[in-house]
Amino acid sequence: MTAPNPVFDLSARVTVLPVVHGSAFFTREVRRRVRDEASQGLDCLAVALPPSFAAGVEEGVERLPRVSVVIQEETDSVDGGGKCSYVPIDPCQPLIEAIRVAQTTDVPRAWVDLEVSAWEPPQDLSLPDAWPLPETGLEAFAAACLPVLPTPEPGSQRDERIRYMAQQLHLLELDCERVLFVCSLADWPWVREAYRRRAPYPQAFGRPQMPSLTQLAEDSLYFLLGELPYLTFLYEHRRAEEIAGRSGGQETIDGVKTLLIEARDRALQADGPEGQAAQEASMLTPQRLRILLQYARNLTLLDGRMTPQLYDLALAAQQVIGDDYALSLIETARQYPPQRIGPQQGTGEHLDFRHLADDDGNLRDARNRLEGTPRTWRNLHLRPQPPTTLREQWRMEWDPFGQCSYPPEDTRIENFQQHVRDQARALLGVDLPKVEKFSTSLKDGLDLRETLRNWHTGDFYVKEMPPSRGNIEVVVMLFDVPADPAAYGWRSTWYAEHEEESTLCFYATPHEQNIIGPGIGQSVYGGCMFIFPPRPIPDVWTDPRLSGYESLEDRLLAAACFHSQQRRVVVVAPKGLPPRWRRLARGLGRQLVYLPLRRFSIDTVDRLRRFHVLNGRQVRSYAARYIRPPR
Repeated sequence: MTAPNPVFDLSARVTVLPVVHGSAFFTREVRRRVRDEASQGLDCLAVALPPSFAAGVEEGVERLPRVSVVIQEETDSVDGGGKCSYVPIDPCQPLIEAIRVAQTTDVPRAWVDLEVSAWEPPQDLSLPDAWPLPETGLEAFAAACLPVLPTPEPGSQRDERIRYMAQQLHLLELDCERVLFVCSLADWPWVREAYRRRAPYPQAFGRPQMPSLTQLAEDSLYFLLGELPYLTFLYEHRRAEEIAGRSGGQETIDGVKTLLIEARDRALQADGPEGQAAQEASMLTPQRLRILLQYARNLTLLDGRMTPQLYDLALAAQQVIGDDYALSLIETARQYPPQRIGPQQGTGEHLDFRHLADDDGNLRDARNRLEGTPRTWRNLHLRPQPPTTLREQWRMEWDPFGQCSYPPEDTRIENFQQHVRDQARALLGVDLPKVEKFSTSLKDGLDLRETLRNWHTGDFYVKEMPPSRGNIEVVVMLFDVPADPAAYGWRSTWYAEHEEESTLCFYATPHEQNIIGPGIGQSVYGGCMFIFPPRPIPDVWTDPRLSGYESLEDRLLAAACFHSQQRRVVVVAPKGLPPRWRRLARGLGRQLVYLPLRRFSIDTVDRLRRFHVLNGRQVRSYAARYIRPPR
């Protein structure tokens, strides 16, 4: 036999196991404790449900991992018919897990709750978050919750149920040597009090409606399960690993990371490599994943909780990555693959927070007898992708003779290329300073390196920065080296609309493959060349003078050296310049100034590479409704 537990033992024969409904942390704890009790001779498992639910719940537990619900109609309710209460057969429900373990270990079950004509949900049962349970232990956690547990109102249904369950425990210990009672943490202290003072108990309702076992549609599981459906699926998977002798890990902790990565993989597979959702999902780098998790943690703490809800994860995904990835995350979180097993394949009745709808569309007020953390509706404004049929219609309506850029993106990339010019000028000036011994003037400042080198002499050295000769007119940016001609099938030359814009030559992905709005296409730069101040030049992709250069990078660099009026051409590339590029520049009388792409922020470069093509200037008037601002 187990050692006496002064916290949960009601007597030498009866022990209470208080739980928070719908918590995976408590489910793991219940599984461990019920197994230990069963291995040491547990005679009876008492559960806080009425006897009328016994058959339906037992059958539903045998169907797991498929989720079902046991529904009891309440036609005899005081305020009219059309209401029902239900018990979710949820793998992450501690009470359901206790029954599940008892079934596998052949421990008898007793159903000790009060039969009522209309079940009344307890009021103000906001229990603490179960996150600290693995660290604190069940006894310390339950003791810490005592000051905040609400006292049942005298004469209320909750008070009657508590007194009735205490009486049933007295009856069970007459026949059983060892009884384990699983009930809500909110009821545990009052059951203990009613048990010890042998409080008078009410009579059970004699004509309850017999509950029915029903499967629920997969899209309704979010409203039924205590944890997110996808996390519940991971819990079932790791429960099987534990039974097989392998470590299962912490579902709620590791499961959130798994959920974020699975949402990324689903977006990449469903949308194709060039789609907006796939492009956003590819931005979930380890660094961004860390930022997203920190954001979700802060949102969770602001709500006074320790475990994130779907709203927190979706909002963090929207702010850090984008709307499409947030939508993919929401859809992934609602997935529960085991519900598709069997002949019904996920069909069934539909449920929201407070209503149950049958196949005929009839709504009934529904109340959860094992409700955990209360849920509320919260608005999250997401801009979904247009449906495929509408995008196909927009693609068919595209005018191939009308084309222009999106001005906000022009401003961003012009600012960036000017920043590249400044970086290149600073780099060119590194080798120009003249160092001399201090005499009468500090000139352009003290040269610390030379001064320290000659510290023993007591002399000071100053530097003089002569003005650099020449200017930088052409900047070449190569984002993907070597570039795949099949991927970057669109090559064009755009001329400046005003003096603040550059002449732009580029190769990019075809914009007609990713239409995001009426007359709005999205493309990705593979490489581009800027000439500033702007001036007209022949289209570099059709110019016969450049026909000898085969690869996209070589042709763009040759055009830059050919059209540059200055000796130096700046090249931004992910790797160093190969010898053939330097030979190409020398053959045209130019010098390449190399800047590594990693010198600039990866996020900034990713945002700049994606640009939009508008089917005429009139599209600019409404383009902002379809083009999302960069994160």
